[in-house]
Amino acid sequence: MIKSGLYEHYSGKRYHVLGVCRHSETLDILVVYQSLYNDYALWVRPLEMFKEVITKDGQSVPRFKFISEMWTQPATLRD
Repeated sequence: MIKSGLYEHYSGKRYHVLGVCRHSETLDILVVYQSLYNDYALWVRPLEMFKEVITKDGQSVPRFKFISEMWTQPATLRD
């Protein structure tokens, strides 16, 4: 599957992968992750798309690269 922890998007932004879930209608596996910038929004993306290798500047790179496990909770939304 995929491990939870700190990931870096090919754009350089960092995310905390919380885990996986299933779509209620299609049962597709989705990755649940939280941005570690701006409003710390929660996102979901199909697992296969999360694991894709994309082309950036003529090079093949992972869409998301595992950086490390996370030992603390990320920040939460503020009012």
